[in-house]
Amino acid sequence: MIRIGLLSDTHGYLDERILTYLGECDEIWHAGDIGNFETAQQLSVLKPLRAVSGNIDGTELRQDYPLRLRFKCEEVEVLIIHIGGYPGHYTTEARREISSSTPKLFISGHSHILKVIYDQKYQLLHINPGAAGIQGFHQIRTLVRFTIDKQMIKDLEVIELGRKGIISM
Repeated sequence: MIRIGLLSDTHGYLDERILTYLGECDEIWHAGDIGNFETAQQLSVLKPLRAVSGNIDGTELRQDYPLRLRFKCEEVEVLIIHIGGYPGHYTTEARREISSSTPKLFISGHSHILKVIYDQKYQLLHINPGAAGIQGFHQIRTLVRFTIDKQMIKDLEVIELGRKGIISM
């Protein structure tokens, strides 16, 4: 059983609340737009980090974090793509990846919009954790925590970190 802390679109910003919530997890997954190497390093020192680079991430991050990541966690096949869309509106790349070998969990970021949707067509769970950073058009900063236990994805929590202009402790 593994507890996952999932975030996206930090754009180089982490506050203490984010680190506190992620500290209770076994692994951290980041769905892109990390923002800078220091943010990735801070997360990877806290817990093991699996991440993809996003459209704002430069060469240094792209060397360490691929544009897409496919792996198995417990017995769940996972696919992470920063710009991937969501059920019924997948990007061409995401649709190709999902169709070629359907994961049980598809994660994307980029939109800054929190979504948790079960895709009936592909029989997979899609999660976009929204944006944890303070840059972008979103109003509320969010991250998601959940547990993977063998083949089950369970105990999903949406954590609201407050309005992006107000850092609450």
